[in-house]
Amino acid sequence: MPLKSQQPESPQTPPQDSESSPQTAAAANATTSATPSQWQRFWQSQRDNIRVLGVALVIAIVMRLWVAEPRFIPSNSMEPTLQIGDRLIVEKVSYYLHAPEAGDIVVFRPPPQLYPYGYGPHQAFIKRVVAGPGQTVTVTGQQVYVDGEPLREPYIQAPPAYEMAPVTVPPGMLFVLGDNRNNSNDSHVWGVLPQSNVIGRAYVRFWPIAQGQFLAETAATS
Repeated sequence: MPLKSQQPESPQTPPQDSESSPQTAAAANATTSATPSQWQRFWQSQRDNIRVLGVALVIAIVMRLWVAEPRFIPSNSMEPTLQIGDRLIVEKVSYYLHAPEAGDIVVFRPPPQLYPYGYGPHQAFIKRVVAGPGQTVTVTGQQVYVDGEPLREPYIQAPPAYEMAPVTVPPGMLFVLGDNRNNSNDSHVWGVLPQSNVIGRAYVRFWPIAQGQFLAETAATS
């Protein structure tokens, strides 16, 4: 009986572990990399909002540094014009164009002569400009004189109860006084103020709302 010739059996390929298969692992990695992470999904959904917020922050910083900033009044040295707790807008553009003028209410960093008394450049004062470079200020008989002329001051709390010998303001300096003449740490105490210390001009009081006022209106001097 003739024997049938048997074909050699082809070797079977052993099953591959799906976790260790190089092809499967590569596919899994590709799938993982293609799936956005939580941060990527957040960025994609909020990208425009974040950009707008970033632009707004930059604008706010630029405005505060070079254009205007809010301030509040911590003392009574400018009464009755400004009360403790009043909120102001201090504008900075004007003094890029011209120097502070008599009657302006200015916010400034304390001068160096006040540093030994605990004040520093991070703090701010607010006073009214009385005289500029080349002018001479005298206080006598409860009256402030500038270049020999009496200063009309309808805004002060009370006439000054002190005497001050004539002071001529040097170049680049200002002479500033608080409207509350007898309760103000100002130029009659510590001398002239460098113009470079001026931060800006108190432009408008916006709080309390009922007392909102453009502060230039108080500069009625003659």
